[in-house]
Amino acid sequence: MPNSATENPTVYSEDYKKYVLYVLTGVYIFNFIDRQILVILQESIKTDLGLSDTQLGLLTGLAFALFYVTLGIPIARLADKTNRKKIIAISLAIWSAMTVVSGRALNFTQLLLARIGVGIGEAGASPAAHSMISDYFPANKRATALAVYSMGIYIGILLGYLFGSWLDEFFGWRSALMFLGLPGILYAVFFYFTVKEPPRGYADNLRTKDAANYSLGQVFKLLMSRKAFLCLALGAGIHCFSVYGIGNWLPSFLARMHGMEKGEIGTWLAIGSGGGGALGVWLGGFLTDKYGQNDRRMYLIIPTLAIVASIPLLALMLATSNKYIVVVGNIIVKTLWSFYLAPCIAMAHGMVGLRMRAMASAVFYLFLNLIGLGFGPLFIGMASDYLAPEFGQESLRWAMTMGIGMCAIAAFLFWRASSFLENDLDRAPR
Repeated sequence: MPNSATENPTVYSEDYKKYVLYVLTGVYIFNFIDRQILVILQESIKTDLGLSDTQLGLLTGLAFALFYVTLGIPIARLADKTNRKKIIAISLAIWSAMTVVSGRALNFTQLLLARIGVGIGEAGASPAAHSMISDYFPANKRATALAVYSMGIYIGILLGYLFGSWLDEFFGWRSALMFLGLPGILYAVFFYFTVKEPPRGYADNLRTKDAANYSLGQVFKLLMSRKAFLCLALGAGIHCFSVYGIGNWLPSFLARMHGMEKGEIGTWLAIGSGGGGALGVWLGGFLTDKYGQNDRRMYLIIPTLAIVASIPLLALMLATSNKYIVVVGNIIVKTLWSFYLAPCIAMAHGMVGLRMRAMASAVFYLFLNLIGLGFGPLFIGMASDYLAPEFGQESLRWAMTMGIGMCAIAAFLFWRASSFLENDLDRAPR
């Protein structure tokens, strides 16, 4: 481990700040391994437990998201007032344990309750981690730092899809859940003993006592009064309706429409959803920090252009009968789809005070996960079941195609948010 700090505990070396960022990224990797592992296993679970597409959509979407976003608000408020490191470590241990429990489920109800437990555990991680990163890194480097952290999403998906699919093929879906859940418990202990809690306002050269305390209601009222925040949060939620809705059903789409095997699906989606997504989220942070120095609107205009560019390729992916167009197109689409995340979080933090940052992330995630993760997979699963009597196997293709229009709406909302951004950033309390 690199040197943790200088003799002054509130002066951290660049190496140590990078170390903390990488360790927090590791937490996020476990977050998304455990969150998305059910997606790659869902065809096996459907067969074993006799589930409908609607039930699968509930398990991979709303059941997780509802508790994740509901508990995310009070836990984020706690993170704005207390020790964030402890919150992250406890959360990681809880959701990892519940992933192991998921592998023991014997029916839909038991699996549903276990997934709710994963959602409850994961509710505490990202808002607290975002707040710590914003205290370690200054505003002109924050989007890039948050992009590195957010790469954990796609590295987690890559590892979850790759290992989950092959473990499922050789040992079954239950073993895959237990094998991938256990390491997170050990990582929680490692994280707790090697990471320091930074002083609030450290990167902004502000002292904790200079930062005003706000009630939950005051923070929420401030966020709702910022047009840029409302547009970017709603845009992110609608964008993720497609990201999670189409993304969560892509393994089933490749199995049903293109006859691909579990290991093959997992390998291709690990490259596309994992590798492409990681590249996109880093590019989004890097490019917006680079071009946003002279015009802060670029923090939202660049993601807007990326989403628009993805729409025609997505339509081709869902219409073609060539599986290689689907899997290669997915790499490009997931790269473009991932530009938005880091700059959106960085701009949300720029609109609020020091003791509002975790709360800002939690409210942003409320929009993103409730609309996107909560209803995207569920809507497509319900639509697939509804269309099945008429279209048979093709019902899933038509259901997923319904998500394309949401991308255009999201792009419009990000563009509108950019027009309000300068004013809302300048009004931020300290």
